[in-house]
Amino acid sequence: MCGIIGYAGGGNAAENVYEGLKRLEYRGYDSAGMAVIAPSGEVKVIKKQGKVSVLEPYIADIRGAVGMGHTRWATHGKPSDINAHPHSAGGIYVVHNGIIENYAELKEKLIAAGETFISETDSEVIAHLIKLNCDGNILTALHKTAKMLTGSYALMVMREGEHKIAVLKYRSSLIVGYGEGENFCASDRPALAGKCDKISVLEDGDFALISAEKIEIFDKDLTPVCRPKTENALTAEKLGLNGCPHYMLKELREVPQTVQNTFNSFNEVKDELSEVLSGTKRVIFLGCGTAYHAGLIGKKYFETFARIPAEAENASEFRYKDPVISRGDAVFAVTQSGETADTIEAALLAKSLGAKVIAVTNVPQSAITRCVHAVVPVAAGAEICVAATKSYVGQIAALYLCALTFAGKAVTPKEFKLLSELPAALQKTINNINVYTLAHMCARSGGVYFLGRGYDYAVALEGSLKLKEVSYVPSEGYPAGELKHGTLALIDENTVSVVLITDSALAPKSENAVEQVLSRGGKVAVITCLPAVAKRLEGKAEIILLPACNKFLSPLVSAIAVQELAYRTAVILGRDPDKPRNLAKSVTVE
Repeated sequence: MCGIIGYAGGGNAAENVYEGLKRLEYRGYDSAGMAVIAPSGEVKVIKKQGKVSVLEPYIADIRGAVGMGHTRWATHGKPSDINAHPHSAGGIYVVHNGIIENYAELKEKLIAAGETFISETDSEVIAHLIKLNCDGNILTALHKTAKMLTGSYALMVMREGEHKIAVLKYRSSLIVGYGEGENFCASDRPALAGKCDKISVLEDGDFALISAEKIEIFDKDLTPVCRPKTENALTAEKLGLNGCPHYMLKELREVPQTVQNTFNSFNEVKDELSEVLSGTKRVIFLGCGTAYHAGLIGKKYFETFARIPAEAENASEFRYKDPVISRGDAVFAVTQSGETADTIEAALLAKSLGAKVIAVTNVPQSAITRCVHAVVPVAAGAEICVAATKSYVGQIAALYLCALTFAGKAVTPKEFKLLSELPAALQKTINNINVYTLAHMCARSGGVYFLGRGYDYAVALEGSLKLKEVSYVPSEGYPAGELKHGTLALIDENTVSVVLITDSALAPKSENAVEQVLSRGGKVAVITCLPAVAKRLEGKAEIILLPACNKFLSPLVSAIAVQELAYRTAVILGRDPDKPRNLAKSVTVE
C-alpha cells in the first residue's frame, strides 16, 4: 500500500514530488505529505488528510531541490493530518511504505528512553530509532535501525542539513531512476513516467543514497553493488485519460488490446513454461480478490483441457492451513501488481515445500517475479484504477494459454480462428453494450445477487466484487444452483439478481434460477451470449445480449459486461470509481 517518491536535482523538488504522488495515488489516498530541504538546509514539511490534491495550495511556497513525499493507505492510526507522513524526530524525516510488526514493543522502549510520540502510526518509531542511532552518518544509522525492525518496508530518509535521500527496501517495492542532473526513487514506475530513461529495481535488503549527482546502491552489508538498469518504457502520455472521465472506463476500453498483447507475449515464454510444468501432477492457483476469481477460471481450464486435478485457493488463507504440497505440484501465483503480500508469501511457502511456482503478473521485475520458476506476462500496461479491469481479463487469457500449453494441445486452425477473432468480439462488446437500465436498477436496489454456473459462477463472483468495490452497493455472488439453499430468503422487490448464462448445456438450469427469483417478486437481469436464451426470457427480465462466443472464452466477454455495470452504477451514485473508499490497488501488507 502507500506510495512514496523522492527527488534530488536541479529542479523544483516540491513540484516533482507532487506530480509523482498524483501518479501513485492508486496506492492509497487517505492522506498525503512531503518534506523538502531548503537551500539553507532547513526542512519544510506539509502533510494533510485527504487526497494528494490537498497539498497543491501549499507547494508554491516550498523551495528546495531535494524532497520526498508519501500518499497513505492507513494501517495503524486513522487518516488525519497528524498520522500523515513524513514523520520526524530530531531533524530526521521518514516516509514509509509497509508495516512494522514489532512497532509496539519498539515504541514502549523508546518512550521509556524519553522519546515523545505524536502520531498513532507504526512508522513514527523508525524516525526515533534513526535519530538515536545516528552518529553523523545517515546511511549507517539506517543500517543499524534496519536490524531492529520486523515487517516490511520501503523507506526514504532525509536529515536536516544534508541534500540527499537515504533509502532502504525490504519486502516492499522500491525503484531508483536515473535522470540528467537529477535522480529519483519511488514505489512504482508510474511515478517516474517521462522523468527518466533508465531505472533499477532494488533487491530486498538494498540501501541507496540519492543525490542530484549520483545514485549509490549498497547491499545489506553496505557493500557497494550494481543493479541492472532497464528502460523506463512508461510515458506521461500512456498514463493519460485519453478523453475518458475515469481511468476505469479508459482501462475497460483497453481490454481488446490487452488480450492481443497477452497472446503475443505468451509466445515468448511458452517453451520455458512447458519445461517448468513437465511432470506436474496437480495444479493450484493462488490469488486475492480479482486474481482469485481469475484462478477459479484457470482451474476449470486445466481440468477441462488437461484432465488434471486443479484447485483454486485464497492466498491469504493458503499459508495458514498447513497445505499439503508435493514435488509433482505446480502453483500459479496470480497477482496484478506482483506485490500482493499474501500471494508472495503463499508462493514462497509452496516453493519451499517443493512445488514449481509460476507467476502470472502484469508488472515485470516485480517482487513475485524474483521468487518463482517462471513468469507468464499479463500485458495490460499500467492500470491506474484501483479496481482491476483489463488486468483481470488479461489474466484469464494468460491462464487459457497456459492450460492449452500444459495439455500439449496444438493451436488448431479452429482454435487459432477463435483466438484471432476474440479481440474483435471484445471490441464489439465494448462498442455495443448497454447496461444503463440495469445500472439504475442496481443503484436503487437494497442488494444485488450475481448468479451463474460453471465459468459463469466465477464471473459472477467478479461482478459482485466489482459492484461492491466501486459503487458500495451490497452484493454477493453465488452458484445459481445454490440459490434455493438459503439465498432465496433474501429475495424481494428491493433486490436485483443478475444471472450470467453463456453455456448452452447449462442454460436450462440457470433459467430455472431466473424463474425462482421472479416467482418471489425479485427483479432479474440476464447477461447472455445465447440468442435463444434471450428470446425465451424476453419480457421477463432485463436482457444484456453479448456477441456469440466459445464457452471457454466467454468469461473474457462477460467480464466486460459486469465491469461496465459496476462502473455505470458507481457513476449514477456519484462515486469515484477510480479511488473507492478504504481501498488501495497494491496490497503490500497482510
